[in-house]
Amino acid sequence: MSVSPPAPSPDQTPDVQGIDMRGRILASATRLFADEGYAATSFQRIANDVGVRKQSLLHWFPNKAALRESVLDSLMDHWQDLVPQVLLAASTGENRFDDAVEEVVAFFAADRDRARLLLREILDRPHAMRQRIATRLRPWAPLVLRYVRAGQREGRIHRDLDPEAWLVEVIILLVGSFAVDGVVVGILDEDRKVARARRTAELLRLARSSLFCAPPAPAPLED
Repeated sequence: MSVSPPAPSPDQTPDVQGIDMRGRILASATRLFADEGYAATSFQRIANDVGVRKQSLLHWFPNKAALRESVLDSLMDHWQDLVPQVLLAASTGENRFDDAVEEVVAFFAADRDRARLLLREILDRPHAMRQRIATRLRPWAPLVLRYVRAGQREGRIHRDLDPEAWLVEVIILLVGSFAVDGVVVGILDEDRKVARARRTAELLRLARSSLFCAPPAPAPLED
């Protein structure tokens, strides 16, 4: 008489959705760190959320600090993958500026925990985040600034605009908008998707009007 093998524990169960265990842990940690903060989120809390034993997390990450760094690395890797697309959009087509901003908006809209986690980390660990951002994001900033300065020389962009400060403020505006999305959605008192679309359109208008000179008014028609 054959004996049936014991049922696998949750962390041994095959992943029928094709999502690797490390990716599941990172996704859970990203959401929980964004929701509850790093200090308030225990290793056990993440294990329970993923549906595995705590020891299984230790197989992938030696401690919570290492998991935090991996979460941030993953976020920055996604951003770095996006940057070439933004630069391409910013240098081609009639609506290149709107296209570039919409690429960034889509990045944060795809997972609002990205913006919320970034804002938490910036507030909780400003020095560490300053170093991380400088290392991972600063290399591409000169390309964006070159585009802005070229527009200033051509008269398309406000000559009194400070390109570096403008870029920083626009990034803060975008990150902050998505970080507080769940809080301010009730102010517009309508469907969340509709409210987000209205706010995104306003983000584009603010960024565009602060950057570009208004087109000259058409000459009046002669009688």
